[in-house]
Amino acid sequence: MNKAIRDCLIEGHENLIECLELPDPNDRHVLAAAIQGRADAIVTFNLKDFPAAYLEKYQIEPLHPDDFLINQIDLVQGPVLPAIHEQRTVLKNPPISAEDLVSNLEKRGLPQTAARLRSLKMLI
Repeated sequence: MNKAIRDCLIEGHENLIECLELPDPNDRHVLAAAIQGRADAIVTFNLKDFPAAYLEKYQIEPLHPDDFLINQIDLVQGPVLPAIHEQRTVLKNPPISAEDLVSNLEKRGLPQTAARLRSLKMLI
């Protein structure tokens, strides 16, 4: 990830951890890093441990990965679809078809993304 995304590592957030309250105290480092990195959102399947009302004071939105991916596809389809295609085609053992990729996404809790990509599978 460090190669692909410049400045992706958040540092200097450790002093914030103890000041934060979340349903699961073991998740506080995630929020601390989001605050330090001035993130707009925390993308997680675990929404119950990141209450929107609490994150609101930091202007951070909790987002389900399905909602995040749909937003990315809708906002920047040009680079997203080729990236998904590239990800699929590097899978060689075994290779995976576009339909199988879409089905796997659906099984993993991404039904909106799967439905959208199913209609675009000739591009992925």
